[in-house]
Formats: sequence, C-alpha cells, structure tokens
Amino acid sequence: MTHDLVLPACILGYLLGSIPFGLILTRLTGAGDLRAIGSGNIGATNVLRTGRKGLAAGTLLLDLLKGSVAVWLARAFAPGSEGLVALAAVIGHCFPLWLRFKGGKGVATTMGVALGLAWPIGLAYAVVWLGMLALLRISSVGGMSAVVAAPLAALAIGRSDYALVLAVIAALVIVLHRANIARLLAGTEPRIGKKGAA
Repeated sequence: MTHDLVLPACILGYLLGSIPFGLILTRLTGAGDLRAIGSGNIGATNVLRTGRKGLAAGTLLLDLLKGSVAVWLARAFAPGSEGLVALAAVIGHCFPLWLRFKGGKGVATTMGVALGLAWPIGLAYAVVWLGMLALLRISSVGGMSAVVAAPLAALAIGRSDYALVLAVIAALVIVLHRANIARLLAGTEPRIGKKGAA
C-alpha cells in the first residue's frame, strides 16, 4: 500500500461518492427538488416517484458508477487502499458535505464499489438485489439483502480484507434503513410502484 496516498485517495473517494446525482438530474430536468418529493431521499427509488423511470435509471447507474470509479482510481494510484476508498465513497453518498450530511442510503453506490473491488462480488450483489426485488417488489428488502450478500461473496472468493470493509458498509446501510425495518415489521413498507417512503 502506498501509505502517503491513502488519505488523498479516501478524500477523493468521499468526494466522488458525495455527488448527488439524483438531486442534480431531477433539477436539470425540471422535476423539482428531490428532497421535497416522497421520502426526501436522493436515491433512485425516490427519483422513481417523480414518475420518470429514465431519471431513476440514470440516477441508479451514476450512483453505481461513482462507487466503481472511486475504487478503480484507488487501485491505479494508491494500490492497496481500495477497501478504505470503497468505504469512503459510500460514506460520501450517505453523508454528503454539500447537503448537510443528509444523503442517500448507499445501496447503488455499494453495488458500484462491490463491482470495483471484484466483479464476482458485484455479480453476487446484483443477483441478490434483483432477485429479491423481483420476488417481493420491496426496494428496502432487496437493498439490505444485497449488502449482506456482498461480504459473504467476498469471503467465498477468499478476500477477507474486502469482506471486512463490506461488512462495515452493510452495517451502515442497514442502520440507515432502520425506518424501513420498522415499517417491514409493521407490515406497512410500500412495494415498488406504490407511494411511500424509500
């Protein structure tokens, strides 16, 4: 690991992760302030509530890419720091400086960093995420299931270092879903296509 580049790499990862693509896209296309729509979340699920599927898909893709790019840059310029930078990117998405540390819940960005760390981890993440979405049509369940699958996939390919970082990220993402968990327990969590909180 190039120790003198680890901190700059983590800062760059945080800054990349903190780009609020959902907010930017909705404003640029005249869909309004995303924070005043639905749950107020800046992620793709809430963008979908604007009724613009293309914007939601764009948000999902860009939130994913910023995570992958952060890890790829770390691998290129600060080898060995990829795990820390992955964590920094997700923290940036969830707690962006520009939005008073009120960001998204990190599901798409976590998939991005998972893909960046190792494609089999990203593949496992995608399969679980999409599989649970198809089965239950509950966004929060799909996301939480996927973040739990990521560290397990890392262990399966012998990357315990990545597994540790991904476990920390999973814990963060699940904590940020605590309101969703409460609604799941109460049986009031909305399904995709219906109004409700993200």
